[in-house]
Amino acid sequence: MKNSLKSLLLATTAATVMTSTAAVAYEAGDILIKGGAANVAPNEDSSDVTPLAGAQGAKVDNNTQLGLTLTYMYTDKIGIELLAATPFEHTVTATGAVIGGADVADIKHLPPTLTLNYYFGDSNSKVQPYIGAGINYTIFFDESADSQFEAIAGNTDVDLDDSWGLAFHAGIDYKLNDKWSLNAGYWYLDIDTEATLKTANVGVQKVDVDIDPDVYMIGLSYKF
Repeated sequence: MKNSLKSLLLATTAATVMTSTAAVAYEAGDILIKGGAANVAPNEDSSDVTPLAGAQGAKVDNNTQLGLTLTYMYTDKIGIELLAATPFEHTVTATGAVIGGADVADIKHLPPTLTLNYYFGDSNSKVQPYIGAGINYTIFFDESADSQFEAIAGNTDVDLDDSWGLAFHAGIDYKLNDKWSLNAGYWYLDIDTEATLKTANVGVQKVDVDIDPDVYMIGLSYKF
């Protein structure tokens, strides 16, 4: 379903780029507030978690939270959008021949993302697609080692560095009336962090983690 939504967003945007007219969907000064369910689906890659017990890497599970965006239309076609959300919560799981499947840590993060979006729409059309790009800053907090990992590595402190990265965005508004729209949005976020594991049995371990998630949101939009 996630791949289908991503394909629909990109295909609709591409088609509209080729057929859009000079008419405008929004006006300079409009403010758009969007809210809905936001799912973070990591495309993770990492270095070895620790040489202890054959661990080779880590994977990060998906999580869904309340997503919110605020857009200010700087011109009729260009909007400045800020993505926010309630904190996402993930479990980091080890991969490897010996302890593969053991939970390593539980983490929380907030990924505020600022993008500059271009709207293609014909004001007479109910479908209003847009694309954009910008920057993401991910804040990690409340990191804690899981009991499954500590049973092997001993008492462990976990710390993840905050991350700066690029962001790419695409979305579609489907107008219900002059104020309300249905919205579907997609972001690709470049999130690279270094995790520090201070373990009792093997000392300090540094793990490079590329999370690079796909983020999907479906909800409602209101125009002021």
